[in-house]
Amino acid sequence: MFRRGFKTWAEEIAARVRRKLRLPEDAALDPMALATLLSVIVLVPDDLSDLPADCRRRLAHDHSENWSAITVANAKQHLIVINSSHTPARRNSNLAHELAHVILGHEPSLMFASPKSGTALRTHNKEQEDEANWLAGCLLLPKSVLFSIRRRRLKDEQACVEYGVSVPMLRFRMNVSGVEIQLRRSKRRRT
Repeated sequence: MFRRGFKTWAEEIAARVRRKLRLPEDAALDPMALATLLSVIVLVPDDLSDLPADCRRRLAHDHSENWSAITVANAKQHLIVINSSHTPARRNSNLAHELAHVILGHEPSLMFASPKSGTALRTHNKEQEDEANWLAGCLLLPKSVLFSIRRRRLKDEQACVEYGVSVPMLRFRMNVSGVEIQLRRSKRRRT
């Protein structure tokens, strides 16, 4: 459950981001442009030259389905490492999610090594993850974009290509935003 007013706030943030980037309200958002606006450095495993080559290989290939992105921060800078082996739509979603954490001022999760296996593990705060998921969806597909997609009668696949998202993300946002219901009501009033 989100705090009162969070969903409206998230839509307002998505609109504000587009204004700051000088984008029309129904334009596609490039998460890399948002990262630049927020002064967040975005890298892929191959950019981590100080990391041993076998570790980079495991991240980018052997264990690529086990992670999406991670944010590392200090008092002055955020750095996001995204999984370059994922599809462009998934990378956009992953990056938008991590940027949502930055916008929301969330504390990065804690990382630690499993005492038994030595595997890197991290904690998750469900409330923060839910907020970041919601805001990421709004950043990529705010209501203004969803209305535009339906008004222009774009097929889901066309819209996904135009906005750099997956079909499941588009359908999720259409369902939870109330856009479909509003359009049906509007259509009934006109007939």
